[in-house]
Amino acid sequence: MTVEPGPARDLTRQTDLARQGDVALPATGGAAGVPLRVRAEIAARETEAERLIGWVQLAMVLFFAALYSLAPRAEGADGFNFVPLALAAYFLFTVLRVALSYRFELPVWYLVVSIVVDVTLLCGLIFSFHIQYAQPATFYLKAPTLMYLFLFIALRALRFDPRFVLITGTLGALGWIALVAYAVTRDMGEMYITRNYVEYLTSNAILIGAELDKIIVIIGVTLCLSVALYRGRRMLLDSVRDHAAAEDLRRFFAPEVAHSITDADETLVAGRGSLREAAVMMVDIRSFTRIAATLPPATVMAVLARYQEAVLGVIARHGGQVDKFLGDGVLATFGAVSPSDTAAADALRAGLELPRIFAGLGPELAALGWPEDLRAGAAVSFGPVTAGVVGAAGRLEFTVIGDAVNRAAKLEDANKAQGSIVLTDAATLEAASHQGFDGAAAVLRPGQTVAGLAAPVDLVVLA
Repeated sequence: MTVEPGPARDLTRQTDLARQGDVALPATGGAAGVPLRVRAEIAARETEAERLIGWVQLAMVLFFAALYSLAPRAEGADGFNFVPLALAAYFLFTVLRVALSYRFELPVWYLVVSIVVDVTLLCGLIFSFHIQYAQPATFYLKAPTLMYLFLFIALRALRFDPRFVLITGTLGALGWIALVAYAVTRDMGEMYITRNYVEYLTSNAILIGAELDKIIVIIGVTLCLSVALYRGRRMLLDSVRDHAAAEDLRRFFAPEVAHSITDADETLVAGRGSLREAAVMMVDIRSFTRIAATLPPATVMAVLARYQEAVLGVIARHGGQVDKFLGDGVLATFGAVSPSDTAAADALRAGLELPRIFAGLGPELAALGWPEDLRAGAAVSFGPVTAGVVGAAGRLEFTVIGDAVNRAAKLEDANKAQGSIVLTDAATLEAASHQGFDGAAAVLRPGQTVAGLAAPVDLVVLA
């Protein structure tokens, strides 16, 4: 079976992204053993998070620049003003960071450099206060600007990676320790260390306990956020993995069946089902086993894929769902997964369309290597069925069970004896007629013997 160029490019891009994610997505928080395609989706989401962080930082620097330009100069700020230069440099760095994030996935070292720039800028601004205001170094220890450090820490939580929160918090704590150490070790002058809180607030005194409190809070917030992110990251990985599994499930089941499984309020167990009036259709290729034995496996699979795709399209257009593929056979239901007042009519309309589809497939399958004209048949039976879950705890299957299922299979076999393409019985035709089906072209063959059924059946040939 050939792979379309478009999906191939998407798969290659996802694989490349996942391989890049081997750097950005270590085996932490449950990442070990994550499938490559899930890692690719995680890496894509983290790239989006980095862009969001960049835009938030850009908005912050623009906001502070606007606020600084509009606000009057603070009284007593006669020293050299570092703020305009710092904001300008940070603005340029942030713009570069946002631009690069749209060109490629930012490597870990660049993200760490970005964090260092954030913390260095903040600590540098705080340090500049004692120069700008011509005050002793202890003056900057009381600056409320330190609170912005928590904004930088929280901003890194948008990525759902605890490493970057830990790095930001650790650098912030070390930066503040360095500022405190500088204030304590330089020529004290008018500064002194005190244990009096009032003196600390009203003078240039240093209260060691107050500075320890700030460091403890920085470390505490960092650790709490990191633990929360670690747990959240595990949930994120499980969620993405489950999302990928659910998407795969929708490819193996009809959408209605997949939704009934993934959206169930309770854990699915074997033995639960619903009794409904439904139509069952069985479609089969004539002499498939004999012909397939003479062909290469690749040809057989290509023919099967094209045939099943065409049949599935007809069934879906008329509101049916494929219950399962049985080799070259297709078992479909109408009104079994979700109730329908027109199940029998929809199934017969689909059956009437199939001969045209079979005829149209002939040239395509011949081009793929099928050596004969496509000969296929279909049968429809309507009646009560039980739709639900069967199997054991470790292996479940959603299916339909009932006399209508067995009857559809036997009627499809009867196509060969009747020389027909689409076959049903009189009871199904009557139910379909009450549901709006026009059976004018149907041919009734009463009292026919069908292998596997105990009593004669009034057969109806649709095509």
